[in-house]
This record gives sequence, C-alpha cells and structure tokens, in this order.
Amino acid sequence: QVQLVESGGGLVQPGGSLRLSCAASGTIVSANIMGWYRQLPGKQRELVALMTTGGATHYVDFVKGRFTISRDHAKNTVELQMNSLQPEDTAVYYCNARRPEYGISYWGQGTQVTVSS
Repeated sequence: QVQLVESGGGLVQPGGSLRLSCAASGTIVSANIMGWYRQLPGKQRELVALMTTGGATHYVDFVKGRFTISRDHAKNTVELQMNSLQPEDTAVYYCNARRPEYGISYWGQGTQVTVSS
C-alpha cells in the first residue's frame, strides 16, 4: 500500500518561505517521477515542479527561481522549498508519485498553503 503524506503547509506573509515535505511509504521516491502540484480555489490542479528518477528537475514558469524540489534518500521524502511567496501562491499543494511504465500514480491528501498579510 503506497501512501504519500504531505506536511509543512500553513499561513505565511507575502515574501516569506515555507518548506513542504512529502513522506512516502510503500514505494521508493527515487523509483518514481515525483511531483508537486497545486490547486487554487475554483481551479484545476496544476503542476508546480517535478523530479525524474534520474534527479532531473522541471519547474513551471511561475515558480522558477523561487521554488526548489529535492529528495532525501535516507528519509524517503520529497521536499519543496518555497521562497518569495505571494498571495497568488495560496493553494492546496499535493504530492504525486508516478510510475508511467506501469501506468500508476499516487496522490497525497494535500496541505494548505496560505499567503496573506
């Protein structure tokens, strides 16, 4: 049974930082394409950043230079360091683990990030 559990969300002022963590069990993060997605109120879920099994990273334009995705092999986690947060970053952030070769994808329950003064 694969489980992804996100943590680290919360309320932060504009310009502040948060670090999200996704703890995986039942799978090894380095064997998956790991991604962070977000869902703004009333909008569809969208990709924020991902890391391939080889460690390559991809960021969408609106987070480039502000967010960094990383993984910790020892802890079997994937993290998202978010800097220079703005109110438009307010969303529920989800962790995803994907094995396209098997056609499987897992989601965490999400963690709320609110950027407000």
